[in-house]
Amino acid sequence: MATSFAHAAVAPVETPAVDKTGVLASTHVTDLAQLYREARLEDPRVLAAYARAEAAEAREREAFGALLPQLSANGAYNRTRRDDGTYAELYNNDRLSLGLTQHLYNKAAWENYQEFKNRARQQGFEAESAQAEATVDLAERYFAALAADDELELVIAEQRATRENLDRVEALYERQMAMITDVLDLRARVDALAAMEVEARNQVRLSREALSEIVGRPVTEKLSRIREDIALQAPQESIEDWVRRALASNPALKAHASAVEAANAALREGKGGHYPSVSFSINAQRSDVGYDNTLAPLTDTYVASIGVQVPIYSGGSTSARVRALRADEMAAEQELEAIRRQVVNQTTSAYLTAHAGVEQIRASYNALESAEQSSIAAQKGFQYGVVNSVDVLTSVQNEYQARRELLQAQYDFITNLLVLNRWSGGLSAGTVEKVNVWLSRNETPRALEEADTDSR
Repeated sequence: MATSFAHAAVAPVETPAVDKTGVLASTHVTDLAQLYREARLEDPRVLAAYARAEAAEAREREAFGALLPQLSANGAYNRTRRDDGTYAELYNNDRLSLGLTQHLYNKAAWENYQEFKNRARQQGFEAESAQAEATVDLAERYFAALAADDELELVIAEQRATRENLDRVEALYERQMAMITDVLDLRARVDALAAMEVEARNQVRLSREALSEIVGRPVTEKLSRIREDIALQAPQESIEDWVRRALASNPALKAHASAVEAANAALREGKGGHYPSVSFSINAQRSDVGYDNTLAPLTDTYVASIGVQVPIYSGGSTSARVRALRADEMAAEQELEAIRRQVVNQTTSAYLTAHAGVEQIRASYNALESAEQSSIAAQKGFQYGVVNSVDVLTSVQNEYQARRELLQAQYDFITNLLVLNRWSGGLSAGTVEKVNVWLSRNETPRALEEADTDSR
């Protein structure tokens, strides 16, 4: 990953049992890396993908076993009573045999093994792709949960600030120094924020449920936030380097390439139905069973043979199967081309979005500072009668909207870096650990600090 990461981990700390929003009850703090480790063991999508990969490896070994010598033993014990009208006899006899068969030439069996070998590789790459996709999904849900927490805190803080402004305006109105419209505007905003608080609390619960779906347990602990002492930087390598790396390393692309190889092997296997096959066999038998289960002298028989089988006509089914397999191969090639184009597109989009994200974060910081100054100026201006309550209300709304946009820009940037690494084939546990260094267990974001302590 071409971004710069901080190198110092932050020691875990305890948090209150119930936070100021009244939503979380856990005394623990968790982070993205911890949830990632849990999700790898609990996410059904990942577990199913690796189970399919394991099954594909077993089928590959099964197909390989058909190429090895086939050894079998047979035994039969008979008890016979014969009655020809003149006399009857009762006797026992048995037959024991041991046979070994080995393909000397069987194109269909060999290509069948090649197909399953490529299927196993395909499932292995698909498991890696599923893990990468699940990791991005986890990060998106993690930061969505943080955004829901932010929204609730910001709504509560904005509600508190607006209510304080309402108290001032009501006091001025009682002294006939403010208009009734000013009071009604602020009351309407307070009521709207109360409704927003209900929705925000619901979104906190919903976002936690989304996390719980992946990790397989309730996620009620606080989530580590983005540190303020590091600079989030965009990838330094060129876009051509990232696209080249994606085309060489993307697991989904590798899976489709293996699928094409498997389809090609299946086509060769189908064509093998037109080829002769040659096999070698050795059989040994000891028996005292004669014709029609008569009792015969005990004999040992040893036979070595080479068999040749030449297909002549199968009703056209072999040719039809070849045509179907050729169409399957063409479909697999088109799917490979589609995923290749998708990899290029997604890698390019993620790269450009990452670079734009850095500028967006910087602009959001500036916008927040301007909005804070504007809010302070508007409230002072209202005290001196320069602006009205609508101007104050607007400035407060703009300030809190700037706070939301700053936090969301940071979350989107980190998520997008993981998306970039996913499509370039570089998303791993190490990548998650590097991103996790950007999180702190006791950090208060810049966008929440003054909202939490200063209601003005």
